[in-house]
Amino acid sequence: LRCQAAPRPRACHGWQVSMKSGSLSYILPCNRLPVQLTSQVRVYTSNGQKKDLGSEDTNESARGETLHKVETGQDTANAGQKQSSPKQPIQVKVKAVLKKREYGPKYTQNNFITGVRAINEFCLKSSDLDQLRKIKRRSPHDDSETFTVYLRSDVEAKSLEVWGSPEALARERKRRKEAEIKYRENLFRNQRLLWEYKEFFGNTKPRSSTAAMFFKGPGKVVMVAICINGLNFFFKLLAWVYTGSASMFSEAIHSLADTCNQALLALGISQSARTPDPSHPYGFTNMRYIASLISGVGIFMMGAGLSWYHGIIGLLHPHPVESLLWAYCILAGSLVSEGATLLVAINEIRRSARAKGLSFYQYVVQSRDPSTNVVLLEDAAAVLSVAVAATCMGLTSLTGNPYYDSVGSLGVGTLLGTVSAFLIYTNTEALLGRSIEPEQLQRLTELLESDPVVRAIHDVKATDMGMSKVRFKAEVDFDGRVVTRSYLEKQDIEQLLQEIQQVKTLEELEAFMLKHGENIIDMLGAEVDRLEKDLKQRNPDVRHVDLEIL
Repeated sequence: LRCQAAPRPRACHGWQVSMKSGSLSYILPCNRLPVQLTSQVRVYTSNGQKKDLGSEDTNESARGETLHKVETGQDTANAGQKQSSPKQPIQVKVKAVLKKREYGPKYTQNNFITGVRAINEFCLKSSDLDQLRKIKRRSPHDDSETFTVYLRSDVEAKSLEVWGSPEALARERKRRKEAEIKYRENLFRNQRLLWEYKEFFGNTKPRSSTAAMFFKGPGKVVMVAICINGLNFFFKLLAWVYTGSASMFSEAIHSLADTCNQALLALGISQSARTPDPSHPYGFTNMRYIASLISGVGIFMMGAGLSWYHGIIGLLHPHPVESLLWAYCILAGSLVSEGATLLVAINEIRRSARAKGLSFYQYVVQSRDPSTNVVLLEDAAAVLSVAVAATCMGLTSLTGNPYYDSVGSLGVGTLLGTVSAFLIYTNTEALLGRSIEPEQLQRLTELLESDPVVRAIHDVKATDMGMSKVRFKAEVDFDGRVVTRSYLEKQDIEQLLQEIQQVKTLEELEAFMLKHGENIIDMLGAEVDRLEKDLKQRNPDVRHVDLEIL
């Protein structure tokens, strides 16, 4: 609302007159100003029609005049001079508004649907889709650039044409649902048949990738540890039966716990190699951490608990220890075998830590490879426990006091309890989803902020999903001007200018804006895909990227 009036010789204070025109109220700043008010609002619909909601011309002359005089130096000098104000109309600009289209709570007419969903949800055949309009859209998958979709409205119309009525379509959906439930009920039988076929064709099929995992890397370390700890358990058990030593019993239980836990680790490695499915879209890599966590609990319950129990029983009810010669021989062999397994685990961790650019300590504490960590800590505890057991047994042999042997059993149990507590803590942290290192997070953030289409990044989250797989999420404020310029750089500017010049009516303007607006949105989606691809290429650990548009 713009008001213009001729200059007045003296100030007019206050807002005196309230006027109302249509649904608009005006308060005029002077009680002596003759006003001519014109108010008109036009609403345009997409079909070019216009509606006058209200038009009113109002002429107001001065009435009920009350003038507030302000006595100042200038008012005293011009007290005798009075001038009447000329009539000046108030002009209101007319604003054309496009009528808002009401879509309702559910609007699916412009939705796209893939061929697989059209067949499954609307009970169609692939031949039924051949007659529908095919639309090429940007693919969300990395292995293809475009894929074919269909308009949902076309698919719904085709399904009604095929089945005749919505009731018939609903009956067919119900029938297929019942068939799916029946198939799931018979799933166990189907799996048994598949297992029998697998056994029959087992000798003719190549070696699976799961079996190959146990011939290199962490799988190889675990298999070597299973074999060595199994033999150690057998010989230590014979030594305990022969000597009755509490320390030897603790060593036998320790080896049995190690064997069982490493068998559990092997199961976790094999399960982690399973391919993702609809129920587990991010895969099964955390199975290694779950197996390591259960292994830590098993060491605490079976290894530390039984060692403490046997040590306490030996202190309460001591008994003489038989000849320890065979026990010393078995401990010496166990020391050599456990030391060999420990060296295998150390070499594997050094190689993996060097590949990740981490130190040996960082790699172990961060639990980058839980299976190898368990083997490393178990074998390190085994070597130390052999030394503790041999020392306490030697003191018992020299002094004849069986309490030293029981103290050795308590020491082995304490050592196993410490190892199990560390494994439980590190694997629990990994399963909870901890953040990546700040330096790596800073590199990812700087990579995004250095791109021209990005203005700012907010709410950045980068989670370590386990086994060097990172999930990155951020809210990105895109520069609309840069995105639009990228779109214009791929267009024929002269042709675009001709299209603009040909726009004469409201329908043509709407069609022009909808066409290029949709293309610009597609361009923004392509920029998001490009940023995600760059993040994955420059940071191989980043497997899943979620960029949300602000």
